[in-house]
Amino acid sequence: MSWILNPDGDQPKRKRPAKLKDFPKGPDGKPLGPQTPGSAPGSPWAGFPLKDDYPQVEDPTDPTRMVSTKQANRPFLAYAQYRAEREQAHAEWLKRKQERDEKLARGEEVGPEEPDPTEEREVGCLGLLKFILYTTLFIVLAGKFLTGSYLWEMDMPNLRQFIPTNERLFSEGLLAQYDGSIADKPLYIAIDGNVYDVSSNRATYGPGGSYHMMAGRDAARAYGTGCFKTHLTHDLRGLSESEIRGVEHWKKFFAESKKYTKVGRVSHPPIDPASPIPEHCDPKKAQAAIERERKAAEEKAKERAKAQAEGKAGEGAQREEL
Repeated sequence: MSWILNPDGDQPKRKRPAKLKDFPKGPDGKPLGPQTPGSAPGSPWAGFPLKDDYPQVEDPTDPTRMVSTKQANRPFLAYAQYRAEREQAHAEWLKRKQERDEKLARGEEVGPEEPDPTEEREVGCLGLLKFILYTTLFIVLAGKFLTGSYLWEMDMPNLRQFIPTNERLFSEGLLAQYDGSIADKPLYIAIDGNVYDVSSNRATYGPGGSYHMMAGRDAARAYGTGCFKTHLTHDLRGLSESEIRGVEHWKKFFAESKKYTKVGRVSHPPIDPASPIPEHCDPKKAQAAIERERKAAEEKAKERAKAQAEGKAGEGAQREEL
């Protein structure tokens, strides 16, 4: 293993200079201390520095001087050699460039101009884009390899939220002004708070249209129940699962529509939980809704009673322990 740690081979150990004198000694054979007058010896390093056995080369900064190739000098010598090679390559390129210019002056055909091999390349826009592309590709593939997901198990961000829009916030009174009764104003409808411009379909949502009752208001409940006369409200309490799916279907329809554009949101006053839920226009569905409310109330009562019983049982156990 010694050749790995020292590839240049074992160097001879430094020896004590022959001219180096010993410390003066007293009658007892011990060296005299510097506190004894006249006993201070000369410097023990008078014969140093010792010459190393490394090969010597010409000093790159001073041709009249030789320097050792010992380990401490090698980085400097390597850099000097690199600079010399670069200067030589640049000089050769200048010579070829001059020969090419002379051929051009004589009207001879020449090849494409050779770039300077020593010119430092600057990272331009294209290089930066390549770096970003390769980095993104590496991160995506690493996510697929490590987590099984290209996005590292994260959801795709909604980029549309960062795009500037002209959306605005409507009050219910302001939204009512866009019901199509004024020809100069656009025609708006709302569903579950989102307002859409349906001016391109005035025949359906404008005055005299089959769905004009939806214009200028948020009639989200009617989209789920189909009660277009009595459920023109945004109140979604008490809807069945199928009716909720109906509302979600129409919300998705307007959100993904290329014909209708979102223009903002409508702000509704809070709904009083104690207020009655709008009655369904279909008697059978109305009865089913009442039954659902009754079952929900019973379930809540059972859960409340169970919680109270568990609380009393816990208190009783604590009293017995005491």
